[in-house]
Amino acid sequence: MAVDYAVIAVYLAGMLGMGWWGMRRAKSKSEFLVAGRRLGPWMYSGTMAAIVLGGASTIGGVGLGYKHGLSGAWMVFTIGLGLLALSVFFSARIARLKVYTVSEMLDLRYGGRAGIISGLVMWAYTLMLAVTSTIAYATIFDVLLDLDRTVSIVLGGAIVVAYSTLGGMWSITLTDMVQFVVKTVGVLLLLLPIAVVKAGGISEMRAELPDEYFAPLGVGAETIFTYVLIYTFGMLIGQDIWQRVFTARGDKVARWGGTAAGTYCLVYAIAGAMIGTAAKVLYPNLDNPDDAFALIVRDELPMGVRGLVLAAALAAVMSTSSGALIACATVANNDIWSRLRGLTSREAPAGDHDEVKGNRAFILAMGVAVICIAIALNDVVEALTVAYNLLVGGLLVPILGGLLWKRGTVQGALASVAAGGLTVTGLMAVYGILATEPILIGLLASLAVYTAVSLLTPPTDPAVLAHWRERLAGRGGEEDGPAGGAGSGPGPEAAVARR
Repeated sequence: MAVDYAVIAVYLAGMLGMGWWGMRRAKSKSEFLVAGRRLGPWMYSGTMAAIVLGGASTIGGVGLGYKHGLSGAWMVFTIGLGLLALSVFFSARIARLKVYTVSEMLDLRYGGRAGIISGLVMWAYTLMLAVTSTIAYATIFDVLLDLDRTVSIVLGGAIVVAYSTLGGMWSITLTDMVQFVVKTVGVLLLLLPIAVVKAGGISEMRAELPDEYFAPLGVGAETIFTYVLIYTFGMLIGQDIWQRVFTARGDKVARWGGTAAGTYCLVYAIAGAMIGTAAKVLYPNLDNPDDAFALIVRDELPMGVRGLVLAAALAAVMSTSSGALIACATVANNDIWSRLRGLTSREAPAGDHDEVKGNRAFILAMGVAVICIAIALNDVVEALTVAYNLLVGGLLVPILGGLLWKRGTVQGALASVAAGGLTVTGLMAVYGILATEPILIGLLASLAVYTAVSLLTPPTDPAVLAHWRERLAGRGGEEDGPAGGAGSGPGPEAAVARR
Protein backbone atom coordinates (compact mmCIF):
# COMPACT_ATOMS: atom_id res chain seq x y z
CA MET A 1 0.00 0.00 0.00
CA ALA A 2 3.03 2.32 0.22
CA VAL A 3 2.66 3.38 -3.41
CA ASP A 4 -1.08 3.97 -2.91
CA TYR A 5 -0.37 6.12 0.16
CA ALA A 6 2.16 8.13 -1.84
CA VAL A 7 -0.38 8.77 -4.61
CA ILE A 8 -2.96 9.99 -2.09
CA ALA A 9 -0.40 12.14 -0.24
CA VAL A 10 0.71 13.84 -3.46
CA TYR A 11 -2.91 14.44 -4.40
CA LEU A 12 -3.82 16.02 -1.04
CA ALA A 13 -0.66 18.15 -1.02
CA GLY A 14 -1.54 19.36 -4.51
CA MET A 15 -4.99 20.45 -3.31
CA LEU A 16 -3.44 22.60 -0.59
CA GLY A 17 -0.90 24.02 -3.03
CA MET A 18 -3.67 25.12 -5.36
CA GLY A 19 -5.39 26.78 -2.42
CA TRP A 20 -2.26 28.84 -1.83
CA TRP A 21 -2.03 29.75 -5.53
CA GLY A 22 -5.70 30.75 -5.59
CA MET A 23 -5.18 33.03 -2.58
CA ARG A 24 -2.64 35.03 -4.59
CA ARG A 25 -5.13 35.50 -7.42
CA ALA A 26 -8.40 36.18 -5.57
CA LYS A 27 -8.00 39.90 -4.85
CA SER A 28 -11.59 41.05 -5.37
CA LYS A 29 -15.04 39.84 -4.42
CA SER A 30 -15.73 38.76 -8.00
CA GLU A 31 -12.46 36.82 -8.20
CA PHE A 32 -13.04 35.20 -4.82
CA LEU A 33 -16.70 34.17 -5.23
CA VAL A 34 -17.11 33.56 -8.99
CA ALA A 35 -13.52 33.35 -10.36
CA GLY A 36 -13.86 36.77 -11.97
CA ARG A 37 -16.60 35.40 -14.29
CA ARG A 38 -13.78 34.40 -16.64
CA LEU A 39 -13.92 30.62 -17.08
CA GLY A 40 -13.68 29.29 -20.62
CA PRO A 41 -15.44 26.17 -21.93
CA TRP A 42 -12.83 23.61 -20.83
CA MET A 43 -12.50 24.79 -17.24
CA TYR A 44 -16.22 25.54 -16.95
CA SER A 45 -17.23 22.06 -18.13
CA GLY A 46 -14.74 20.37 -15.83
CA THR A 47 -15.67 22.31 -12.72
CA MET A 48 -19.42 21.92 -13.37
CA ALA A 49 -19.10 18.16 -13.83
CA ALA A 50 -16.93 17.94 -10.72
CA ILE A 51 -19.39 19.65 -8.39
CA VAL A 52 -22.46 17.64 -9.39
CA LEU A 53 -20.67 14.26 -9.29
CA GLY A 54 -19.79 13.83 -5.64
CA GLY A 55 -19.48 10.95 -3.23
CA ALA A 56 -23.16 10.03 -3.61
CA SER A 57 -22.75 9.85 -7.38
CA THR A 58 -19.56 7.75 -7.15
CA ILE A 59 -19.77 5.52 -4.08
CA GLY A 60 -23.58 5.69 -3.95
CA GLY A 61 -23.92 5.21 -7.70
CA VAL A 62 -21.87 2.01 -7.54
CA GLY A 63 -23.96 0.89 -4.57
CA LEU A 64 -27.18 1.41 -6.52
CA GLY A 65 -25.70 -0.58 -9.39
CA TYR A 66 -24.90 -3.38 -6.93
CA LYS A 67 -28.48 -3.35 -5.64
CA HIS A 68 -30.48 -2.77 -8.83
CA GLY A 69 -28.15 -3.40 -11.76
CA LEU A 70 -27.95 -1.03 -14.72
CA SER A 71 -31.12 0.77 -13.65
CA GLY A 72 -29.17 1.94 -10.61
CA ALA A 73 -27.81 4.59 -12.96
CA TRP A 74 -31.05 6.57 -12.75
CA MET A 75 -30.11 8.69 -9.72
CA VAL A 76 -26.98 10.10 -11.35
CA PHE A 77 -28.69 10.10 -14.75
CA THR A 78 -31.40 12.46 -13.48
CA ILE A 79 -28.67 14.75 -12.12
CA GLY A 80 -27.23 14.88 -15.64
CA LEU A 81 -30.68 15.57 -17.11
CA GLY A 82 -31.15 18.46 -14.68
CA LEU A 83 -27.79 19.94 -15.62
CA LEU A 84 -28.64 19.61 -19.32
CA ALA A 85 -31.99 21.36 -18.80
CA LEU A 86 -30.35 24.16 -16.81
CA SER A 87 -27.64 24.64 -19.43
CA VAL A 88 -29.88 24.59 -22.50
CA PHE A 89 -32.84 26.62 -21.21
CA PHE A 90 -31.65 28.91 -18.41
CA SER A 91 -27.89 29.19 -18.03
CA ALA A 92 -27.34 32.00 -20.55
CA ARG A 93 -29.89 34.23 -18.83
CA ILE A 94 -28.52 33.37 -15.39
CA ALA A 95 -24.96 34.18 -16.41
CA ARG A 96 -25.99 37.56 -17.90
CA LEU A 97 -27.54 38.68 -14.60
CA LYS A 98 -24.06 38.99 -13.03
CA VAL A 99 -25.24 38.35 -9.48
CA TYR A 100 -23.68 36.19 -6.77
CA THR A 101 -26.66 34.27 -5.34
CA VAL A 102 -30.07 32.90 -6.26
CA SER A 103 -31.64 35.28 -3.74
CA GLU A 104 -30.14 38.28 -5.52
CA MET A 105 -31.84 37.08 -8.69
CA LEU A 106 -35.16 36.96 -6.83
CA ASP A 107 -34.59 40.49 -5.51
CA LEU A 108 -33.88 41.78 -9.02
CA ARG A 109 -36.94 40.10 -10.46
CA TYR A 110 -39.45 40.88 -7.73
CA GLY A 111 -38.20 44.17 -6.31
CA GLY A 112 -35.89 43.49 -3.38
CA ARG A 113 -38.15 41.83 -0.81
CA ALA A 114 -37.92 38.10 -1.47
CA GLY A 115 -34.24 37.50 -0.79
CA ILE A 116 -33.87 36.88 2.94
CA ILE A 117 -36.52 34.14 3.13
CA SER A 118 -35.16 32.37 0.07
CA GLY A 119 -31.67 32.87 1.51
CA LEU A 120 -32.59 30.98 4.68
CA VAL A 121 -33.99 28.04 2.68
CA MET A 122 -30.94 28.01 0.38
CA TRP A 123 -28.55 28.23 3.32
CA ALA A 124 -30.15 25.19 4.99
CA TYR A 125 -29.86 23.22 1.74
CA THR A 126 -26.21 24.10 1.05
CA LEU A 127 -25.26 23.47 4.69
CA MET A 128 -26.71 19.95 4.64
CA LEU A 129 -25.16 19.26 1.23
CA ALA A 130 -21.75 20.23 2.64
CA VAL A 131 -22.33 18.11 5.76
CA THR A 132 -23.32 14.96 3.89
CA SER A 133 -20.36 15.34 1.52
CA THR A 134 -18.00 15.74 4.46
CA ILE A 135 -19.30 12.59 6.15
CA ALA A 136 -18.25 10.60 3.09
CA TYR A 137 -14.59 11.13 4.04
CA ALA A 138 -15.11 8.61 6.85
CA THR A 139 -15.80 5.83 4.34
CA ILE A 140 -12.80 6.60 2.13
CA PHE A 141 -10.21 7.14 4.85
CA ASP A 142 -11.45 4.02 6.66
CA VAL A 143 -10.57 1.96 3.57
CA LEU A 144 -7.37 3.88 2.94
CA LEU A 145 -5.86 4.33 6.39
CA ASP A 146 -8.19 2.49 8.79
CA LEU A 147 -8.84 5.77 10.60
CA ASP A 148 -11.50 6.51 13.19
CA ARG A 149 -14.67 8.11 11.76
CA THR A 150 -14.18 11.41 13.57
CA VAL A 151 -10.52 11.66 12.60
CA SER A 152 -11.42 10.94 8.97
CA ILE A 153 -14.05 13.67 8.89
CA VAL A 154 -11.73 16.21 10.49
CA LEU A 155 -8.83 15.33 8.17
CA GLY A 156 -10.82 15.47 4.93
CA GLY A 157 -12.90 18.43 6.01
CA ALA A 158 -9.88 20.43 7.15
CA ILE A 159 -8.18 20.08 3.76
CA VAL A 160 -11.29 21.28 1.90
CA VAL A 161 -11.85 24.16 4.34
CA ALA A 162 -8.19 25.17 4.02
CA TYR A 163 -8.01 25.49 0.23
CA SER A 164 -11.54 26.93 -0.04
CA THR A 165 -10.80 29.59 2.58
CA LEU A 166 -7.47 30.54 1.06
CA GLY A 167 -8.43 31.06 -2.57
CA GLY A 168 -12.21 30.92 -2.81
CA MET A 169 -13.63 30.01 -6.21
CA TRP A 170 -10.26 30.18 -7.96
CA SER A 171 -8.83 27.51 -5.66
CA ILE A 172 -11.98 25.44 -5.94
CA THR A 173 -11.98 25.73 -9.74
CA LEU A 174 -8.37 24.60 -10.02
CA THR A 175 -8.85 21.71 -7.62
CA ASP A 176 -12.07 20.75 -9.39
CA MET A 177 -10.23 20.52 -12.69
CA VAL A 178 -7.69 18.15 -11.13
CA GLN A 179 -10.53 16.21 -9.51
CA PHE A 180 -12.36 16.00 -12.85
CA VAL A 181 -9.28 14.50 -14.53
CA VAL A 182 -8.63 12.11 -11.65
CA LYS A 183 -12.26 10.92 -11.64
CA THR A 184 -12.25 10.43 -15.40
CA VAL A 185 -9.04 8.40 -15.36
CA GLY A 186 -9.71 6.57 -12.10
CA VAL A 187 -13.36 5.64 -12.56
CA LEU A 188 -14.08 5.65 -16.29
CA LEU A 189 -10.76 4.56 -17.78
CA LEU A 190 -9.43 2.24 -15.03
CA LEU A 191 -12.04 0.97 -12.58
CA LEU A 192 -14.83 0.39 -15.13
CA PRO A 193 -12.95 -1.88 -17.56
CA ILE A 194 -11.05 -3.68 -14.79
CA ALA A 195 -14.26 -4.40 -12.86
CA VAL A 196 -16.05 -5.75 -15.93
CA VAL A 197 -13.07 -7.96 -16.88
CA LYS A 198 -12.72 -9.28 -13.32
CA ALA A 199 -16.43 -10.17 -13.36
CA GLY A 200 -15.93 -12.23 -16.53
CA GLY A 201 -17.23 -9.72 -19.08
CA ILE A 202 -20.76 -8.70 -19.99
CA SER A 203 -21.81 -12.19 -21.07
CA GLU A 204 -20.73 -13.74 -17.77
CA MET A 205 -22.44 -10.98 -15.80
CA ARG A 206 -25.70 -11.63 -17.67
CA ALA A 207 -25.38 -15.36 -17.01
CA GLU A 208 -24.74 -14.86 -13.27
CA LEU A 209 -27.36 -12.23 -12.49
CA PRO A 210 -31.18 -12.08 -12.83
CA ASP A 211 -32.63 -10.46 -15.94
CA GLU A 212 -33.96 -7.50 -13.94
CA TYR A 213 -30.34 -6.41 -13.35
CA PHE A 214 -30.24 -5.45 -17.03
CA ALA A 215 -33.76 -3.99 -17.30
CA PRO A 216 -33.74 -0.19 -17.93
CA LEU A 217 -36.60 0.43 -15.46
CA GLY A 218 -35.67 -2.24 -12.93
CA VAL A 219 -35.30 0.27 -10.09
CA GLY A 220 -39.01 1.11 -10.42
CA ALA A 221 -40.94 3.91 -12.15
CA GLU A 222 -41.90 5.55 -8.84
CA THR A 223 -38.26 5.72 -7.74
CA ILE A 224 -37.23 7.25 -11.07
CA PHE A 225 -40.04 9.81 -10.76
CA THR A 226 -38.82 10.72 -7.27
CA TYR A 227 -35.26 11.15 -8.57
CA VAL A 228 -36.57 13.53 -11.24
CA LEU A 229 -38.52 15.59 -8.71
CA ILE A 230 -35.61 15.90 -6.30
CA TYR A 231 -32.43 15.85 -8.38
CA THR A 232 -33.43 17.08 -11.84
CA PHE A 233 -35.40 20.00 -10.42
CA GLY A 234 -32.79 20.52 -7.69
CA MET A 235 -30.12 21.04 -10.37
CA LEU A 236 -32.17 23.92 -11.79
CA ILE A 237 -32.14 26.08 -8.67
CA GLY A 238 -29.33 25.11 -6.26
CA GLN A 239 -26.96 27.89 -5.20
CA ASP A 240 -23.98 25.54 -5.55
CA ILE A 241 -24.88 24.99 -9.22
CA TRP A 242 -25.81 28.60 -10.01
CA GLN A 243 -22.57 29.85 -8.47
CA ARG A 244 -20.70 27.81 -11.09
CA VAL A 245 -22.89 29.27 -13.85
CA PHE A 246 -21.85 32.71 -12.61
CA THR A 247 -18.21 31.83 -13.35
CA ALA A 248 -18.82 31.43 -17.11
CA ARG A 249 -17.08 33.87 -19.42
CA GLY A 250 -20.18 34.32 -21.56
CA ASP A 251 -23.49 32.94 -22.76
CA LYS A 252 -22.04 30.32 -25.07
CA VAL A 253 -19.68 29.00 -22.40
CA ALA A 254 -22.56 28.63 -19.94
CA ARG A 255 -24.78 26.88 -22.46
CA TRP A 256 -22.38 24.60 -24.32
CA GLY A 257 -19.95 24.01 -21.47
CA GLY A 258 -22.84 23.00 -19.24
CA THR A 259 -24.26 20.77 -21.95
CA ALA A 260 -20.92 18.97 -22.20
CA ALA A 261 -20.83 18.55 -18.41
CA GLY A 262 -24.40 17.19 -18.37
CA THR A 263 -23.55 14.68 -21.09
CA TYR A 264 -20.50 13.59 -19.09
CA CYS A 265 -22.81 12.97 -16.11
CA LEU A 266 -24.95 10.60 -18.20
CA VAL A 267 -21.86 8.57 -19.11
CA TYR A 268 -20.67 8.60 -15.50
CA ALA A 269 -24.08 7.32 -14.34
CA ILE A 270 -23.94 4.29 -16.62
CA ALA A 271 -20.32 3.60 -15.65
CA GLY A 272 -21.12 3.60 -11.93
CA ALA A 273 -24.06 1.24 -12.40
CA MET A 274 -21.94 -1.08 -14.53
CA ILE A 275 -19.19 -1.18 -11.86
CA GLY A 276 -21.80 -1.98 -9.22
CA THR A 277 -23.27 -4.76 -11.37
CA ALA A 278 -19.81 -6.26 -11.77
CA ALA A 279 -19.32 -6.03 -8.00
CA LYS A 280 -22.53 -8.02 -7.51
CA VAL A 281 -20.94 -10.90 -9.42
CA LEU A 282 -17.71 -10.65 -7.43
CA TYR A 283 -19.31 -10.12 -3.98
CA PRO A 284 -22.86 -11.50 -4.14
CA ASN A 285 -23.74 -11.27 -0.43
CA LEU A 286 -22.78 -7.80 0.83
CA ASP A 287 -24.93 -6.46 3.68
CA ASN A 288 -24.31 -2.83 2.64
CA PRO A 289 -24.33 -2.11 -1.12
CA ASP A 290 -22.28 1.05 -0.56
CA ASP A 291 -19.35 -1.16 0.47
CA ALA A 292 -19.10 -2.45 -3.11
CA PHE A 293 -16.94 0.45 -4.31
CA ALA A 294 -14.38 0.11 -1.51
CA LEU A 295 -14.17 -3.67 -1.79
CA ILE A 296 -13.67 -3.81 -5.55
CA VAL A 297 -10.99 -1.12 -5.30
CA ARG A 298 -9.19 -2.87 -2.44
CA ASP A 299 -9.32 -6.41 -3.78
CA GLU A 300 -9.27 -6.18 -7.56
CA LEU A 301 -7.00 -3.28 -8.49
CA PRO A 302 -3.20 -3.42 -8.68
CA MET A 303 -0.97 -1.30 -6.46
CA GLY A 304 -0.73 2.30 -7.62
CA VAL A 305 -3.93 2.04 -9.64
CA ARG A 306 -5.72 1.41 -6.35
CA GLY A 307 -4.31 4.65 -4.97
CA LEU A 308 -5.41 6.59 -8.05
CA VAL A 309 -8.97 5.24 -7.88
CA LEU A 310 -9.19 6.03 -4.16
CA ALA A 311 -7.94 9.50 -5.06
CA ALA A 312 -10.80 9.61 -7.58
CA ALA A 313 -13.27 8.85 -4.78
CA LEU A 314 -11.68 11.57 -2.66
CA ALA A 315 -11.88 13.91 -5.66
CA ALA A 316 -15.59 13.23 -6.05
CA VAL A 317 -16.29 13.99 -2.40
CA MET A 318 -14.00 17.04 -2.24
CA SER A 319 -15.46 18.69 -5.34
CA THR A 320 -19.03 18.54 -4.02
CA SER A 321 -17.96 19.43 -0.48
CA SER A 322 -15.97 22.51 -1.52
CA GLY A 323 -18.69 23.71 -3.90
CA ALA A 324 -21.38 23.35 -1.25
CA LEU A 325 -19.16 25.04 1.34
CA ILE A 326 -18.51 28.20 -0.70
CA ALA A 327 -22.19 28.31 -1.67
CA CYS A 328 -23.23 28.01 1.98
CA ALA A 329 -20.81 30.74 3.05
CA THR A 330 -21.82 33.05 0.18
CA VAL A 331 -25.50 32.76 1.08
CA ALA A 332 -24.82 33.17 4.81
CA ASN A 333 -22.76 36.33 4.25
CA ASN A 334 -24.45 37.99 1.27
CA ASP A 335 -28.08 36.99 1.71
CA ILE A 336 -28.50 36.71 5.48
CA TRP A 337 -25.79 38.46 7.51
CA SER A 338 -25.40 41.49 5.22
CA ARG A 339 -29.16 42.00 5.12
CA LEU A 340 -29.55 41.72 8.88
CA ARG A 341 -26.61 44.07 9.40
CA GLY A 342 -28.18 46.50 6.93
CA LEU A 343 -31.31 46.69 9.07
CA THR A 344 -29.34 48.01 12.05
CA SER A 345 -26.44 49.87 10.45
CA ARG A 346 -26.07 52.70 7.97
CA GLU A 347 -22.37 52.22 7.38
CA ALA A 348 -21.13 52.48 3.81
CA PRO A 349 -20.51 49.18 2.08
CA ALA A 350 -16.99 47.84 2.47
CA GLY A 351 -14.62 47.76 -0.48
CA ASP A 352 -13.67 44.67 -2.39
CA HIS A 353 -10.63 43.97 -0.22
CA ASP A 354 -12.72 43.94 2.98
CA GLU A 355 -15.39 41.85 1.29
CA VAL A 356 -12.82 39.21 0.39
CA LYS A 357 -11.78 39.06 4.04
CA GLY A 358 -15.41 38.82 5.11
CA ASN A 359 -16.25 36.03 2.68
CA ARG A 360 -13.06 34.19 3.64
CA ALA A 361 -14.06 34.41 7.32
CA PHE A 362 -17.52 33.04 6.52
CA ILE A 363 -16.07 30.08 4.61
CA LEU A 364 -13.87 29.27 7.60
CA ALA A 365 -16.76 29.60 10.06
CA MET A 366 -19.16 27.55 7.93
CA GLY A 367 -16.43 24.95 7.37
CA VAL A 368 -15.91 24.49 11.11
CA ALA A 369 -19.68 24.22 11.60
CA VAL A 370 -19.96 21.65 8.79
CA ILE A 371 -17.23 19.47 10.32
CA CYS A 372 -18.87 19.60 13.77
CA ILE A 373 -22.33 18.73 12.40
CA ALA A 374 -20.86 15.93 10.27
CA ILE A 375 -19.27 14.37 13.35
CA ALA A 376 -22.58 14.49 15.26
CA LEU A 377 -24.93 13.44 12.46
CA ASN A 378 -25.75 9.83 11.60
CA ASP A 379 -28.70 9.61 9.19
CA VAL A 380 -27.28 11.59 6.29
CA VAL A 381 -29.71 10.31 3.64
CA GLU A 382 -32.74 11.64 5.48
CA ALA A 383 -31.00 14.93 6.28
CA LEU A 384 -30.11 15.50 2.63
CA THR A 385 -33.61 14.50 1.49
CA VAL A 386 -35.15 17.06 3.85
CA ALA A 387 -32.85 19.74 2.44
CA TYR A 388 -33.67 18.88 -1.19
CA ASN A 389 -37.40 18.68 -0.45
CA LEU A 390 -37.41 22.15 1.13
CA LEU A 391 -35.29 23.56 -1.68
CA VAL A 392 -37.43 22.22 -4.52
CA GLY A 393 -40.79 22.52 -2.76
CA GLY A 394 -40.14 26.07 -1.56
CA LEU A 395 -38.04 27.71 -4.27
CA LEU A 396 -38.52 25.97 -7.63
CA VAL A 397 -41.79 27.71 -8.53
CA PRO A 398 -40.86 31.31 -7.59
CA ILE A 399 -37.46 30.99 -9.29
CA LEU A 400 -38.67 29.46 -12.56
CA GLY A 401 -41.81 31.59 -12.39
CA GLY A 402 -39.67 34.69 -12.19
CA LEU A 403 -37.67 33.60 -15.22
CA LEU A 404 -40.65 32.55 -17.34
CA TRP A 405 -43.75 34.55 -16.27
CA LYS A 406 -43.69 38.35 -16.12
CA ARG A 407 -47.02 38.49 -14.21
CA GLY A 408 -45.48 36.84 -11.13
CA THR A 409 -45.30 39.21 -8.14
CA VAL A 410 -43.27 39.39 -4.96
CA GLN A 411 -46.41 38.59 -2.92
CA GLY A 412 -46.94 35.50 -5.03
CA ALA A 413 -43.28 34.49 -4.63
CA LEU A 414 -43.30 34.85 -0.83
CA ALA A 415 -46.62 33.03 -0.51
CA SER A 416 -45.31 30.28 -2.78
CA VAL A 417 -42.19 29.78 -0.64
CA ALA A 418 -44.31 29.59 2.51
CA ALA A 419 -46.95 27.28 1.02
CA GLY A 420 -44.45 24.92 -0.56
CA GLY A 421 -42.16 24.79 2.45
CA LEU A 422 -44.95 24.25 4.98
CA THR A 423 -46.69 21.64 2.83
CA VAL A 424 -43.49 19.66 2.32
CA THR A 425 -42.63 19.83 6.04
CA GLY A 426 -46.10 18.74 7.15
CA LEU A 427 -46.38 15.89 4.66
CA MET A 428 -42.92 14.54 5.49
CA ALA A 429 -44.24 14.07 9.03
CA VAL A 430 -47.28 12.18 7.66
CA TYR A 431 -45.83 10.12 4.79
CA GLY A 432 -42.20 9.87 5.86
CA ILE A 433 -39.11 11.78 4.78
CA LEU A 434 -38.27 9.51 1.85
CA ALA A 435 -41.80 9.40 0.39
CA THR A 436 -42.71 10.96 -2.98
CA GLU A 437 -45.95 12.61 -1.82
CA PRO A 438 -44.40 15.50 0.19
CA ILE A 439 -42.37 16.93 -2.68
CA LEU A 440 -45.05 16.32 -5.34
CA ILE A 441 -47.93 17.83 -3.35
CA GLY A 442 -45.65 20.59 -2.07
CA LEU A 443 -44.78 21.60 -5.64
CA LEU A 444 -48.45 21.64 -6.66
CA ALA A 445 -49.36 23.76 -3.63
CA SER A 446 -46.50 26.15 -4.34
CA LEU A 447 -47.56 26.52 -7.99
CA ALA A 448 -51.23 27.06 -7.14
CA VAL A 449 -50.49 29.69 -4.51
CA TYR A 450 -47.91 31.48 -6.69
CA THR A 451 -50.36 31.73 -9.58
CA ALA A 452 -53.38 32.75 -7.51
CA VAL A 453 -51.65 35.34 -5.33
CA SER A 454 -49.76 36.85 -8.28
CA LEU A 455 -53.01 37.31 -10.21
CA LEU A 456 -54.75 38.81 -7.16
CA THR A 457 -52.02 41.36 -6.39
CA PRO A 458 -50.83 44.37 -8.42
CA PRO A 459 -48.29 43.62 -11.15
CA THR A 460 -44.61 44.16 -10.42
CA ASP A 461 -43.48 47.78 -10.73
CA PRO A 462 -42.64 48.50 -14.40
CA ALA A 463 -39.32 50.06 -13.32
CA VAL A 464 -38.32 46.81 -11.61
CA LEU A 465 -39.27 44.77 -14.68
CA ALA A 466 -37.42 47.21 -16.95
CA HIS A 467 -34.27 46.84 -14.87
CA TRP A 468 -34.76 43.06 -14.84
CA ARG A 469 -34.95 42.98 -18.64
CA GLU A 470 -31.81 45.09 -18.87
CA ARG A 471 -29.92 42.63 -16.68
CA LEU A 472 -31.27 39.63 -18.59
CA ALA A 473 -29.93 41.25 -21.74
CA GLY A 474 -26.49 41.49 -20.16
CA ARG A 475 -26.54 45.26 -19.65
CA GLY A 476 -25.49 46.43 -16.21
CA GLY A 477 -24.01 44.22 -13.55
CA GLU A 478 -22.20 44.27 -10.29
CA GLU A 479 -21.62 47.99 -10.25
CA ASP A 480 -25.35 48.82 -10.29
CA GLY A 481 -26.76 45.72 -8.64
CA PRO A 482 -27.56 45.25 -4.95
CA ALA A 483 -24.73 46.67 -2.92
CA GLY A 484 -22.23 44.15 -1.79
CA GLY A 485 -24.16 41.41 -3.51
CA ALA A 486 -26.56 41.28 -0.60
CA GLY A 487 -29.47 43.32 -1.74
CA SER A 488 -28.96 45.67 1.19
CA GLY A 489 -27.96 48.68 -0.90
CA PRO A 490 -29.82 50.53 -3.65
CA GLY A 491 -32.43 48.31 -5.25
CA PRO A 492 -33.53 47.99 -8.88
CA GLU A 493 -35.61 51.17 -8.75
CA ALA A 494 -32.58 53.21 -7.72
CA ALA A 495 -30.48 51.56 -10.39
CA VAL A 496 -33.00 52.51 -13.06
CA ALA A 497 -33.13 56.09 -11.74
CA ARG A 498 -29.36 56.41 -12.08
CA ARG A 499 -29.42 55.46 -15.79
